[in-house]
Amino acid sequence: MHSHQTAGDVVAAQIRRHRERLGMNRHDLAAECARLGRPDITYAVIVTIETGRTGGEGKKRRPVTVDELLVFGLALATPPLLLLLPLGSEQTVPTVPAADPRDPYTVWQWMTGEATPTLDGPLDGRYVPDSRPLASNGQTWAAAWGTAAYPVSLYPELARRRETAHKARLRAALDPSAQTEYVGRLDELAQIVNDMHRASLTIPDLPTELAEDLKRLDLITDPNQINPRGME
Repeated sequence: MHSHQTAGDVVAAQIRRHRERLGMNRHDLAAECARLGRPDITYAVIVTIETGRTGGEGKKRRPVTVDELLVFGLALATPPLLLLLPLGSEQTVPTVPAADPRDPYTVWQWMTGEATPTLDGPLDGRYVPDSRPLASNGQTWAAAWGTAAYPVSLYPELARRRETAHKARLRAALDPSAQTEYVGRLDELAQIVNDMHRASLTIPDLPTELAEDLKRLDLITDPNQINPRGME
């Protein structure tokens, strides 16, 4: 059964919930928004977002824009996505008007690209991905989603391998026998860097020492694809 509740309704309720959790009144929240560069998010605007405004068409809630979602999240010390998808406090959240509400974590995985949306159904009690052709080349909607979401798996893995290689380098600096391990970790890092290069993705700057060693050992496809920086 499709819900009349919208994503905007969820965001408004969560803004109020987290504001009250922090013991903030609406003037406090407006002040925090102004500190973050949005003085136009005033007390009156917050009232309209949280409770709606009565007009000719009845009570209408002011929607929160994507830009404002980030501001509200930071002002409320809350990950912005949690304002839209409140894990742990709601059983279901709306998706799109033509589909059923789903549990927040399922939609969270859609929003982050960790899982393919399953809007069709339920069929035999299960929801399934959209299998219809989306373009003239015959690619299905699900396949097109997978292509677009590919970077989601690469960036966290790059961060993990970068940190692993950095630690291996520190060990090798203290113990020459750990040099082989360091080269192995560099090779693993190079694999993900090369995958990102082939996918035409922007590669974050790497620590100077790692970038120089990757180039020196000729482990990357194009030395110009990486930029060195200091280790954070």
